[in-house]
Amino acid sequence: MAELNERNEEIRGAVRSRYADAATSVLSGERAGASCCAPEATLSAAQARVFGSGLYDDASQDELPDTATMASLGCGNPTAVAELEAGETVLDLGSGGGIDVLLSAKRVGPTGKAYGLDMTDEMLALARENQRKAGVENVEWLRGQIESIPLPAETVDVVISNCVINLSGDKPAVLGEAARVLKPGGRFAVSDVIADEDMDDATRADLAEWTGCIAGALTRSEFEEALREAGLEQIEITETHRVHERAASAIIRARKPVSS
Repeated sequence: MAELNERNEEIRGAVRSRYADAATSVLSGERAGASCCAPEATLSAAQARVFGSGLYDDASQDELPDTATMASLGCGNPTAVAELEAGETVLDLGSGGGIDVLLSAKRVGPTGKAYGLDMTDEMLALARENQRKAGVENVEWLRGQIESIPLPAETVDVVISNCVINLSGDKPAVLGEAARVLKPGGRFAVSDVIADEDMDDATRADLAEWTGCIAGALTRSEFEEALREAGLEQIEITETHRVHERAASAIIRARKPVSS
């Protein structure tokens, strides 16, 4: 158990450092958005199509300041699949520069609310600046870890996330917390990476591949089982595009039962 906790802390520290560097780059005026914190300038055209701001349509990007889209590090666009409605409360796990929180806040309107949760002070500072530029008021930023969400039970209608759950060293805790804060009947709608069943041990052990959103990914069957163990149902996992020779981006949906 001690060895596992030590490994989880090592992963968390590496992820925090890499995302802090990405946020600092954007705040200082550099263009750092794209593949799980890799500078966009280092990406091939193929890589830019599987990670980052290119996964949002032009209309969505036009709604937000450039620094929000520059800091987009995800593998999908969860706001496009969450089917948000006016008046709903949304929580984004690992909100980064805030692109999905700000888009969600606009979708749910002034009678709704969007929370953004992140463990990185630099990302939260960037997100608050992006909120100021966007002029969006129905947002609240939370500092904390996705394994221990700082919200009461049955608080939100929808949990979203964009290529972040794979970065956690304790995914059952993340999914259990997501289920806890969802209201009965609430929806889980995330974009994340799923690993092929034959992902090799060397890739799994590579910390750079972990912070790069690959090594920590669950397989489809592991994700389904973890969601069921968390108490969620109506599970759907749909692969969208390949992001690695042994991994793909996927839309993952589930729902909290109306009554348990």
